[in-house]
Amino acid sequence: MCRKGDPTNGATGASVYRVYGPLKTTLTLLSYGDLRICLIAADFATWTLGVWRELRKEVASVLGLPFSHVVYFSSHNHSTPMMEVGVTALDAAKPKLTRRARQLLELACKAAKSLPRRLEPVTIWWSLGHEKRISYNRKGRRADGSTFLMREEDRLLYGVDFCGDIDTHAPVVCLKGRDGRPVAFLAQFNAHPVTSYHPEHLVVHGDYPRTACDMLSGHFKDRRGLPPVSFLQGCAGDINSKKMFVGGVRWAERYGRCLGQTYIRAAKKLRRSEREGMDYGIETARIPFAPLPSPRVLECEIQEIRDFIARGRAGDENTLSCVGLNFPRALSPAYRTRLVEAILPWSQWALNMHRRGKAGQVPRHFEMKVYVIRLGDVGIAGLPCEAFMGIGRLIRDGSPLPLTIPCGYANETDFYVTDGPNTGDGDYMSAWYRYTLHPPLKKPAGDVLAHAALKMLNRFAR
Repeated sequence: MCRKGDPTNGATGASVYRVYGPLKTTLTLLSYGDLRICLIAADFATWTLGVWRELRKEVASVLGLPFSHVVYFSSHNHSTPMMEVGVTALDAAKPKLTRRARQLLELACKAAKSLPRRLEPVTIWWSLGHEKRISYNRKGRRADGSTFLMREEDRLLYGVDFCGDIDTHAPVVCLKGRDGRPVAFLAQFNAHPVTSYHPEHLVVHGDYPRTACDMLSGHFKDRRGLPPVSFLQGCAGDINSKKMFVGGVRWAERYGRCLGQTYIRAAKKLRRSEREGMDYGIETARIPFAPLPSPRVLECEIQEIRDFIARGRAGDENTLSCVGLNFPRALSPAYRTRLVEAILPWSQWALNMHRRGKAGQVPRHFEMKVYVIRLGDVGIAGLPCEAFMGIGRLIRDGSPLPLTIPCGYANETDFYVTDGPNTGDGDYMSAWYRYTLHPPLKKPAGDVLAHAALKMLNRFAR
């Protein structure tokens, strides 16, 4: 349903110049006793928050479920058209939906209406594959201890096909019918899908997750058709797919085939869950905030930001870093300028809080909900943020279940949340508070999300 010329979220007003789609949204209704939940998995990024909030509401209404029992998982794919206008990521209560978004809601609700009559008994099977060819750790560290966002041009300087510290887990969960056929799959991997993405030359494409999921589905096609595959993105706050801004669709599909092969190999070794049934719960975690920087620091930052903006508007190609943020030459000076213009309000707000004598009154924590599902032996922890990989590892390592799948990009927000060791740095991901009106994060930061998830996983395992 996407077309060439559709508007995008690109900061310079770029429109879609080619559609390679389709983008897909998968709905899975799960029922056990009196408990019912619906999982929505989509090939979209988290800045379309208002759309997915509306979709969750409408699907909940169609299925007669509480709003909280519809859980949305985004692949965080960046190669998508604009789905809403006139609303920010942190204030999506009343989104103005584009025509494409309204079409999507209509189709999804139509599909949701058919789900109750299509329910059938299933058994839960799972397997774990490993994939190390397509991702890399995008948080670089300089000799002076400072950190930066490692783009493709930086990654190549680290050696042949640099990966760094990555998460290779590629789990597959299969729901099998009474006749042993796959009814549906859940699959996960941990990396930003940005290989096909360039914000100034935007295409519509599902990137590597869509190619991989289509391969897995196609491998199990039978006379009944293709089993649906829901992709669950991992805790990818500091993990990218390779060739960001330069790979294009060809490389995105190549990486997708790599992951698809891994899923298929894993699916050939499925083991049946020893536990039965399903659990679902929501736990609230309080992520701590640090104090605001001093007025002197903020004044210097504002001066540096304004100087960068002036040079960027003049077309200076050497506008490559500002207040700890760094930018690649693959982006135009105009685009880099827009990214820095977006952080100026935060420094101004923080300085104003000092001048008004209210710096000590800023919030001390930020509440986030953690969504935890148990399907037999499989635990799924959904975090409503761009969680760093370390948070996912804490969840997986501490879980009592045989397979635990930590996921970011669930439901409500696209706020970057660092794990404890990565808190306090100045790179784009670690200092994303600059794009909000929140104070910086404070250690242990996102580790509290892991603790909340483990609290429920331990309860469900008993």
